[in-house]
Amino acid sequence: MSDEVETETLAKPKKKGKGKLILMLLVLVLAGGGAGGAYALGLFGGAKASAEVASGPALVPKTEQKRGGEGDGKGGEAAAKGGAKAPSGVGGDKYASNYYALDKDFTSNLQDSVHYVQVGIAVSTPYDDSVIDNLKTNEIAVRSAVLMALGDATEDEVFTSEGKQKLAARLAVAINATLKQKEGFGGISNVYFTNFVVQ
Repeated sequence: MSDEVETETLAKPKKKGKGKLILMLLVLVLAGGGAGGAYALGLFGGAKASAEVASGPALVPKTEQKRGGEGDGKGGEAAAKGGAKAPSGVGGDKYASNYYALDKDFTSNLQDSVHYVQVGIAVSTPYDDSVIDNLKTNEIAVRSAVLMALGDATEDEVFTSEGKQKLAARLAVAINATLKQKEGFGGISNVYFTNFVVQ
């Protein structure tokens, strides 16, 4: 019987040793998986995550605004080379406006009316050219959103300047919603009418 007791006593420590080894391996696997998950979520590697954010649309200060005849649009370099310096007056927007006119006019029936509206639109953004590039890339989806918003317009909106301003704001919302859906970022601050006909 003493042989059996010795065998059991010797077997138990071996099981504990294997159990500790398995437990340590399990902890290492879980810790590695947790660290990998945190890295994937961007909790580690902040430089890479901030570089990705920095590569998105950037606001363009007025000092860097492109102006006719200045070439590269870098205000400091242009001034250093003797070029005209961007005006530093009081008031106005802090950021430069980047404008883009959509090529074709939009024509839509008015809501509950026999009339229709035909408009040409341009947009502005305080961001760099990437917002305009996103708009050009998704122009078909943006045109559809504009037509849907125009279809919701009433006669009262298109015959008054206040109504036209509200319509322009609604078009900006529709364009930004489409760009956010397609590209993850809107960036359009204003919509301007370049043509406006009601018949």
